[in-house]
Amino acid sequence: MLKSLLYKIKSYAGGIPESRLLIVLALVVGLGSGTAAVLLKQFVHFVEWILTGWFNTPADSFLYLLYPGIGMLLAFLFVKFVVKDNIGHGVTKVLLAVSKNESKIKSHNMWSSVAASSVTIGFGGSVGAEAPIVYTGAAIGSNVARAMGLSYKNMTILLGCGAAGAVAGIFKAPMAGVLFTLEILLFNMSMTSLLPFVISSITATTVSYLFLGSTVAFENDLTPFSIGNLPFYILFGIICGYASLYFTRTTLWLEDKIKGILNPTKRWLISAGCLGLLIFIFPPLYGEGYGVLTDLLMNNSDGAVGTSFFTKILTMKWIVPIFFLGVFFLKVFSMSFTNAGGGVGGTFGPTLFMGGILGFIVARFVNLSGIHPLPEANFVLVGMAGLMAGVMQAPLTAIFLIAEITEGYTLLMPLIITSAVSFATIRIYEPYSIYTKRIAKQGDLLTHDSDQAVLTLLKTDELIENDFSTIGINQTLGDLVKTIAHSHRNIFPVVNMDGQMQGIVYLDDVREVMFDKDKYSTHVYTFMKQVPEFVYCKEKMESVMNKFEFTGAWNLPVVDETGKYLGFVSKSKIFSAYREQLQQVSHD
Repeated sequence: MLKSLLYKIKSYAGGIPESRLLIVLALVVGLGSGTAAVLLKQFVHFVEWILTGWFNTPADSFLYLLYPGIGMLLAFLFVKFVVKDNIGHGVTKVLLAVSKNESKIKSHNMWSSVAASSVTIGFGGSVGAEAPIVYTGAAIGSNVARAMGLSYKNMTILLGCGAAGAVAGIFKAPMAGVLFTLEILLFNMSMTSLLPFVISSITATTVSYLFLGSTVAFENDLTPFSIGNLPFYILFGIICGYASLYFTRTTLWLEDKIKGILNPTKRWLISAGCLGLLIFIFPPLYGEGYGVLTDLLMNNSDGAVGTSFFTKILTMKWIVPIFFLGVFFLKVFSMSFTNAGGGVGGTFGPTLFMGGILGFIVARFVNLSGIHPLPEANFVLVGMAGLMAGVMQAPLTAIFLIAEITEGYTLLMPLIITSAVSFATIRIYEPYSIYTKRIAKQGDLLTHDSDQAVLTLLKTDELIENDFSTIGINQTLGDLVKTIAHSHRNIFPVVNMDGQMQGIVYLDDVREVMFDKDKYSTHVYTFMKQVPEFVYCKEKMESVMNKFEFTGAWNLPVVDETGKYLGFVSKSKIFSAYREQLQQVSHD
């Protein structure tokens, strides 16, 4: 259906400028990403309802030991034998597609993440559906752009439209969808790109309303903001900042440790066993946990505990916040076990879950201590935004997403305060979000810094100049003179018989002797100088510029991994490409 629709659009779009065509395509992408979001949400709920909808007694919770491992195994087998590609960490993959792959995402990602994450989460995998749906939406936008033959700039915009539509569709939050794309994915998009994002986001939200109804994502029992609680929201923001630091660092450390187990069977067994045990002891860790958040937002902490053998113990008032403190700290472990064990899901949902749990814990402890009465549901809501602002380092997205999905605009003041304080706190320790920390170390991240973003977009192998005449290392000055006569360059790379670069001869170094025929039998290596620094064809542009700065050279030779000479890269060519790219970024 999508292909036929695109074919019709393409046939009518002959002379239409890409900028106008984008508006129509943003609508198409919004329809696609919104539909994908609805399907994913329904699939997850359907699987979960079949498996746990009939739970009535604590004895039923023994199945928590088995379900998550089965879901992880099914997802692992699906990815390995059907998809045959790594589809985890969806948001990070989208960032890499923009910076390294010209915004091209494989076509299978338009459905594979939905299928794998539905099974993972439905069976109890302790991850979120948002990252897979963002990857799916971005893939829809990317593939629509490729089918229409759009430029890299506009392909990137449609990719962003897909991501915006995915977030808007799954949460019924159009503003959050736009802000998510601008704040997390496409840092350097200008306001001229805003209209396609808005159209896609509104379209996806409409699709979600049509199929899922007009109710908000999280029912709640909030109370109006009280100025007397302001100091507690500020303090809570600091707590959220440190909690975000725990979330980010522990997650990355745990995933590295678990993935260090190279045997996939052993890794699955360990992950499935640990995850099943955690969920058996702490039932709120099952799946996304959004039902738990809804219970807490409705001031129903008993319902949030779930079906457990420890239900009777949890009637003791001080045990409840201690129980949820365990849930908070162990959610990172359950999420990491799910992803490392073969499941497919993201950190978006767990971030909201842990933030809400943290808000409940803080408010309940303060209330039990008798220091000051705090509205627990309000702190659950604000905690969701506070942790999101810290972990994702996207305070605006956090503020408006939480306000939209709960209709909690009456709490806009504490949302802003806590999110801002949390963001400021974690920035002291972490300059990057959980999505960007790893790829920033690799130098593949597009950032809010326009210079850095442009350098990331420049590809070394696309800037190679290969009109330099080479000379063999065993050739003579006479041979070099003949080469000089037919060259318009003053640098001559010296290579061996295998084409590997040995050094450089500069015209200035042979100018005084090049007309002395008595010296024509002198070997070239007599005049050869060492290369100040080699540049590799796949080297990142930031590294290349550092080499130029260190050597003071104006031209540097480019070689492949074996040292074979490929050409030169020059400062002037880089500066020219930089200016062109900067203009494109500025006018996107």
